[in-house]
Amino acid sequence: MGKIDGVTDAVSVLLWEIVEGLRGGLSNVQEPEKQAGYMLKKRKWPMKGWHKRFFYLDKGILKYAKCAADVEKGKLHGCIDVGLSVMAIKKNTKCIDLDAEENIYHLKIKSQELFDEWVSKLRHHRLYRQNEIAMFPHEKTLFHPHYPLTSSPTIPDSQSIRKVMPWDMLRKQDSSDGSRPLVHQASNESRASITESLSEFFDAQEVLLSASSSENEPELKLPETLLELIRKRFSFLGCVENSGSQEQRRSCLPSPSPNTSNISLWNILKNNIGKDLSKVAMPVQLNEPLNTLQRLCEELEYSELLDKAAHTQDPFERMVYIATFAVSGYASSYYRAGGKPFNPVLGETYECDRPDKGFCFVAEQVSHHPPISACHAESKNFIFWQDVRWRNKFWGKSMEIVPVGTTHVVLPGFGDHYEWNKVTSCIHNILSGQRWIEHYGEISIKNSNSEKCQCKVTFIKAKYWNSSMNEVEGAVTDHKGKVVHKLFGKWHEGMYCGSPPSATCIWRMNPMPPDYEQYYGFTKFAMELNELDPLTKPLLPPTDTRLRLDQRLLEEGNIESAEVQKQRIEQLQRERRRVLEDNHMSHQPRFFQKSRDDTWVSNNTYWELRKDPGFSNFDCPVLW
Repeated sequence: MGKIDGVTDAVSVLLWEIVEGLRGGLSNVQEPEKQAGYMLKKRKWPMKGWHKRFFYLDKGILKYAKCAADVEKGKLHGCIDVGLSVMAIKKNTKCIDLDAEENIYHLKIKSQELFDEWVSKLRHHRLYRQNEIAMFPHEKTLFHPHYPLTSSPTIPDSQSIRKVMPWDMLRKQDSSDGSRPLVHQASNESRASITESLSEFFDAQEVLLSASSSENEPELKLPETLLELIRKRFSFLGCVENSGSQEQRRSCLPSPSPNTSNISLWNILKNNIGKDLSKVAMPVQLNEPLNTLQRLCEELEYSELLDKAAHTQDPFERMVYIATFAVSGYASSYYRAGGKPFNPVLGETYECDRPDKGFCFVAEQVSHHPPISACHAESKNFIFWQDVRWRNKFWGKSMEIVPVGTTHVVLPGFGDHYEWNKVTSCIHNILSGQRWIEHYGEISIKNSNSEKCQCKVTFIKAKYWNSSMNEVEGAVTDHKGKVVHKLFGKWHEGMYCGSPPSATCIWRMNPMPPDYEQYYGFTKFAMELNELDPLTKPLLPPTDTRLRLDQRLLEEGNIESAEVQKQRIEQLQRERRRVLEDNHMSHQPRFFQKSRDDTWVSNNTYWELRKDPGFSNFDCPVLW
């Protein structure tokens, strides 16, 4: 959404309304009337504009074709299960978006009367379909465009299911051999988020559908039950609950972000042009209620990409997932140009134990001058670690952030050890206008245990004569430099493998939570990072970020007290440093140690200490 002149159309984002689905338990939803008629549908990339299509809505299934006669003959261009889609409407432009997870369908209606009629019918059909799935989960097949118009809703045999279910879906569920081919994309629709539906993006290939298209495919093992597949693939439906215990995490912060319009940044920064801003004291209102250690954990929001890599046999495809993971770590920054994270004090720690995502993470501030943050995460599929130093420079209108350090990922199952650098980030319009962030530079990824393949990913710097922004291009090459896979996309939207228009979507950014603009632009994952539940609190060391008073007070909206605590904590750090200097001592990190190449790595003691004897008698300085 950011433009070169720094002006954004934030109003257009706010006008989108997410249509609620079935809430609570089952309900008696009356069978809706059928609806049919023409709507405009956004064309596939690279074509622009819209084309007219005939749509037919029956019991929550929306079918479309070129004309009514084609629908009657079963010559469909596609179908949408409205019950399993997220629906958003924009009344002022009479637009409807249906996010069917793999695809997003963009529809438009010229007449206000017809728009209101379609929205009303879609709401009714969506509730009916969701209620139907909730009532009879074992007796409903997952809908797919290959499914005949007159099909029975009862469970078909294995051969029939093979003809109606997407091949890429089946392969994702059948990972017994670790193979997840980067092919067989089923549609051309956009992967952009709902709030980005007006932007241009890359689409995968649209396939004209026929019931016999999978006849020559090999047999594939099916999931145990269709219900399990629904739960795995469409877990956002409140009517289909997870059978296992799932910890409930917050979806909103206690207080919205404060108004900073009364703060004159020029008065603070005018004497620091060209200098490192990490040493410049800033008012607490300019912070967000997360710190740098938690920001490092945010890079694992899409850790499932590493899980996929760990179950992919082909080394070139593994590199595709690793490269996409490296790009995905920048996605959450898109809406975050307005604030800065808290600077951790020396010795501060942060843990993030996420059984739901399959990893545990720990970080520590191991140096103050220069500021160095180290982190380590493990799961059954991967090991992730890095130490990062930042150089921040203010150039009058923009601030450039240059990271120094290397990110490491090990896949123990294959013996792979991937290493890569980070790119430069720049926040524009620091003093006036709408702030926006861009990333530019090249990421070079290598497997230090194998020279079979490598990858380079370029974040393209915006040009003033070109409105295209946030674009990423890359290539996976073999040891001779021959390109095996091409990558492209936008770091805030999604990444694709192949060449347009027949490319495969590897990843796309999760939808933003409601009212995210009012809550620091946080993603749902970011909102969860500083949450402190009563069961976790006694297990944390007193140095954990979530116990830091100034950050907690800012999160709660108590700005005045947060500023007082921030100054007090900074003064305590200065006093500790003075004591060390007077005694000719240096700070010794507790959970990380220097390796032979002068980088910081975990000493593998944190989780053992947490387990036994715990941190209740942990010997550490008073940080706050």
